[in-house]
Amino acid sequence: MAMQWSIFWAAIRRRATHTYMAAEGAGGRGRAMRYPPLSALVVSAIAAFSAVIVLAVVHSAYDDAMSRTRTLLGHNLEPTPWHPFPHDKGRPPARAALRCAPSIACLPPLSSSSSSPQPQGNKKKKQKQCPAYFAAIHRDLAPWRGQGRGVTRALLDEARRRASMRVTITGGGRRLHVDLYYACVQSRALFTVWSLLQLMRRYPGRVPDVDLMFDCMDRPAINRTEHGDGALPPPPLFRYCTTRDHFDIPFPDWSFWGWPETNIEPWNHEFKNIRAGARATRWADRVPTAYWKGNPDVASPLREALLGCNDTALWRAEIMRQNWDDEARSGYQHSRLSAQCTHRYKIYAEGFAWSVSLKYILSCGSMALLIEPRYQDFFSRGLEPRVNYWPVAALGMCESIRDAVDWGNANPDEAERVGRRGQRLVQDLRMHAVYDYMLHLLTEYARLLIDQDHGLSPPPHAQEACEASLLCLADDKQRRFLHASKADPAPGDPCVLPPP
Repeated sequence: MAMQWSIFWAAIRRRATHTYMAAEGAGGRGRAMRYPPLSALVVSAIAAFSAVIVLAVVHSAYDDAMSRTRTLLGHNLEPTPWHPFPHDKGRPPARAALRCAPSIACLPPLSSSSSSPQPQGNKKKKQKQCPAYFAAIHRDLAPWRGQGRGVTRALLDEARRRASMRVTITGGGRRLHVDLYYACVQSRALFTVWSLLQLMRRYPGRVPDVDLMFDCMDRPAINRTEHGDGALPPPPLFRYCTTRDHFDIPFPDWSFWGWPETNIEPWNHEFKNIRAGARATRWADRVPTAYWKGNPDVASPLREALLGCNDTALWRAEIMRQNWDDEARSGYQHSRLSAQCTHRYKIYAEGFAWSVSLKYILSCGSMALLIEPRYQDFFSRGLEPRVNYWPVAALGMCESIRDAVDWGNANPDEAERVGRRGQRLVQDLRMHAVYDYMLHLLTEYARLLIDQDHGLSPPPHAQEACEASLLCLADDKQRRFLHASKADPAPGDPCVLPPP
């Protein structure tokens, strides 16, 4: 306010001086006497005071808008109460309320096309069958399938209690709205919504209209103990993982489109780099011990116990602590995943809950040692013990790691085949397969929506999201990752999903 008053008095002085000098020039001393400096001062004071009032009103309105503007980066949002994390909700940048506003950035609509693209080349080309793990879509949605069941508005309202956001896709799969409830860690929400926009780009006009609740944190919430009596369907909640004890619906995680905070590139690019790094060292020349590098300071008893196995002579394991803050300061010189394929065996250990690291570990082609994984993401249902990974017991962990390494070194050809089959699983998991999974999952889910007699519509407080609004909101590094992960329109139909 002090600044506004200083502007006010400065304007008065300028106005008075201008008025007086104009009067002198127009009519000499006699004419100037008609507009004495005191009158000029009063006129100028009124004009300047009016300008200050207008400025104060505009500033107040802008400040109020900024205090209420919620964004996908967590501005003006509290962290999820079921999984608190350090979060400075802060104020959004000025562009969030101006040029990034959906009413400006999202016009025209995402796509004006009313039909899906036709497959290129031979239209009679036989469609590929979806990978076997796609069958889990039917199992994940089984609780809402059957006579007298389905996804109702009441169930969606119940799921909201554990959701960080609500997503609606309308207009024949061409418009997307987000109703934000809580902040997500880092840029997860931004990249998750981006993933849906890229699905709409990949299959324009084919993404169904849906209304869903999404939580962007790691631990499933809809447990079978509370909701598994079968009398009523459980609340439907999408997230990145599930377990055998939960009904949460797995959805591809944000890191497939990049993880800027850890400098991990979008999946297609990152897998290519890791595979190139793996080819640089032949299996026979790799270090014949197990390797793990990660962050143990995530309230994970499993990872804390794993630190005790750091003895290559006794337990055949090299365990490295990863400090992401130090890595960020050093420009991520020591955390490149493509440089971590030098060992024959790589360990996967879950953290606070599920971990995104599984696909990167499998990418090396080393024999993956999985320590009793509890959490499942959408593709890990394709894992088979002793076929494309090697199981490690949590009880007696160090001994179990040692035994696996000793077996592999005694049977190098078989161990290498296990590693190659694990690599093949994620090699087939290219982005076209990720988008196909998303499309089939949303299509099957949309068939279960009921109580939608008048069609789907976004909630009153939902914000429209489009590519332009997200790119505008993102910082420079996030924007680079978003651009790098843009989808191309599919050249044909998605893979064929077998019926339930």
